[in-house]
Amino acid sequence: MHVHSNSNKWQVERSSSSIKNSAPLDTSEPATSHTVTRRRCTASPLSQHSTLQDCSLEAVSTSSNSLKARARYKPQPTMNTLRLPFRPSSSPIHQHLRHASTTKSTHRPIPAPTPFVPDHPTFLKLIGRSLSQHAAKIPSWEALFTLSSEQLRQLGVEPARSRKYLLRWREKFRNGEHGIGGDMQHVENGIGEMRCIEVPTPPEWKTTNPSIATATSTPGTRKIAVNVPVGAEQPTVPLDRAKPVMFTKIRRAHTICGPFLEIVKGSGGWAARIEAKEGIWETGRGKKVDGGERRKAEVRAKRRAEERRTTRA
Repeated sequence: MHVHSNSNKWQVERSSSSIKNSAPLDTSEPATSHTVTRRRCTASPLSQHSTLQDCSLEAVSTSSNSLKARARYKPQPTMNTLRLPFRPSSSPIHQHLRHASTTKSTHRPIPAPTPFVPDHPTFLKLIGRSLSQHAAKIPSWEALFTLSSEQLRQLGVEPARSRKYLLRWREKFRNGEHGIGGDMQHVENGIGEMRCIEVPTPPEWKTTNPSIATATSTPGTRKIAVNVPVGAEQPTVPLDRAKPVMFTKIRRAHTICGPFLEIVKGSGGWAARIEAKEGIWETGRGKKVDGGERRKAEVRAKRRAEERRTTRA
């Protein structure tokens, strides 16, 4: 069988070669069926000149008395019918990204106040940069951790660098990153006290750094600054579970050192305290040296020229 195709017209005829090569039929028996090959051709509307593309062979069993071929036409999708699997403008992912800047803070968890930071005015006072003057504009602790940058601008928190600084510190506090005193659990009236306590060395330290007895320490122990209730001499937790106050160190034999610490009078350096004051958590802004990076070479060249003129005179 051969399938001859003209444009938009199909014609099926039996060629002489296929008849000669076919086996003779037995007239004594009913007409048997034999296998005839048919070509299924699909015309692509993307091409005006070719009408037979993507052809596949299919075997069709028909009677020898009536041989008919069926041709199937399956149009290919055109460029006009092609559609994207999604529309970027209406995709939920793109909508989420579009509104991430305004809805990000509302979906984040609100951290609980700590003994050293009991309310939002204290938080603004600790981070400094004169943000404590905006404490009355923020209604509550929950509002501090949910307001967006645009809402803070509408409340009057200016300039923009102050809002960015507040948002940065807000995320740090949300993630558990505090300044000195932020991890203290025993605080009274904004004052936390700590004492130098000798505690057992962690087991993992003994394999890498075995300790020996010295004039100021017992073997298998170390000295740390532990938060204690005001006026107490021992921590409220077992010594093996005591943790040092962040950003503190023990110098010499037993002196507690750290930023913004005050040694308790009469303790000989064994006890110190810290008070929640303005700016003790503040991150200082960078300062321009000799006009900054852009003008540094120019400013220094002019300075050298002025020094040479002064020397010659």
